[in-house]
Amino acid sequence: MRGQTSPSFSRMRWTCTSNPKTRPGLTLPEQRREVVTPGNNQKRYVAGALDASTARMTWVQGEKKTSALFIDLVRAVDAAYPRARRLHFILDNAATHSSKKTKKALEAMGERLVLHFLPPYCPEGNRIERVWWDVHANVTRNHRCKKMEALMAEVDAYLDARNSQKTASPILRAAPARRAA
Repeated sequence: MRGQTSPSFSRMRWTCTSNPKTRPGLTLPEQRREVVTPGNNQKRYVAGALDASTARMTWVQGEKKTSALFIDLVRAVDAAYPRARRLHFILDNAATHSSKKTKKALEAMGERLVLHFLPPYCPEGNRIERVWWDVHANVTRNHRCKKMEALMAEVDAYLDARNSQKTASPILRAAPARRAA
């Protein structure tokens, strides 16, 4: 709940690329599936925080995987939970979590933030990994978006639906909405 005194969050960043990862699908033998590739592969990054008690996601997008993306996420969580006395973040050991820029920004927020670091190479210990696997399986794998903005809009829509439906894998859209954007 947003009024809780010390919510905890699993945090992870995720890469979204404009060229889809393809995977064998349901096609008949000797048929080919059309895969839209916009040419130059573009990347966008999503940093998210998963509330351990409510499973609600808070996320931000960025063009680079930097300390600024992590700081933006922390500020978004801070704004979403104004009455929480402490915000606990469960983190991997990415350099962006302990950079000088990050430390300076977090110090400005005071004692409210508590960072907990997972052991190295422990993705199964971070609950948000399952959310990213789900987003990848349902949105970005084999996507047909021609523009990165359309793909990121689909990612946002999926995460919004996940928050509103409170299910691990929401049914997002009718078939026509899945056409190439």
